[in-house]
Amino acid sequence: MTRRLTQRDLLLAVALVVVAVVAFSSLRSHHATSSILADPARTPGVLNPNVTQANIRSTICRHGWTATIRPPTDYTNDLKRKQMRLYGETGSLSDYQEDHLISLELGGNPTDPRNLWPEPYPRAVDVDKIENELNAAVCSGELTLAEAQQKEDDLKHSQG
Repeated sequence: MTRRLTQRDLLLAVALVVVAVVAFSSLRSHHATSSILADPARTPGVLNPNVTQANIRSTICRHGWTATIRPPTDYTNDLKRKQMRLYGETGSLSDYQEDHLISLELGGNPTDPRNLWPEPYPRAVDVDKIENELNAAVCSGELTLAEAQQKEDDLKHSQG
């Protein structure tokens, strides 16, 4: 016995296809804002030669110092566009922060592209808090600058 497709059957099939497409699109857009790992080959991290353990009191431990070296937004946005393509990320620019692998708070190079990468929100906000905690640990003497830089490197290369 063969069954003929009715208009109701066709409408049901179309509705199922639409639901599947919407569900797939939601998963894809969620990927664009989930955590990605910094690629050690593209973003190995580069230090600022002007920051050393000996001068942290006049650099990273001085309130407002990072604002004096932060690159302009037009530079980081242009780099973010390029690096998002390299990382295969397809979300909106506003879904990402062009982040320093070794943060300015820990003596990272402000403008070297090998120290910058597109980190998705909301992970970028969480990592900013960790960067500030590491800076506080360095400035209090709990960690050396090199120890904090290594922790940050490990975090971004292994956890995003």
